[in-house]
Amino acid sequence: MESIYKILMMLLGIAQFIIFAHIIMSWLIQFQVLNLRQPLVAQIWDGLNRLLEPVYSRVRSFLPNMGGLDLAPLIVLLAVYALRIVLDSNRAFFY
Repeated sequence: MESIYKILMMLLGIAQFIIFAHIIMSWLIQFQVLNLRQPLVAQIWDGLNRLLEPVYSRVRSFLPNMGGLDLAPLIVLLAVYALRIVLDSNRAFFY
């Protein structure tokens, strides 16, 4: 059972990394540090969007329209942190 706990924590860590990468990359694209006309940047951006957009779209359906401010990545990141806390506090169940 300990291995299940470690696998779940690893998957949540990977999810955190992917969400952070998407957030930082969106800022860099918005401030024109990265250019989407570069093939590598466009491929990475497209891959991250394809991976995260199904999750973000579900969260956006519950959020009110905030104009140009997208809070979906923040909500998803907080949910991942909450899952990590729940798993850590129930660690004894896995041993």
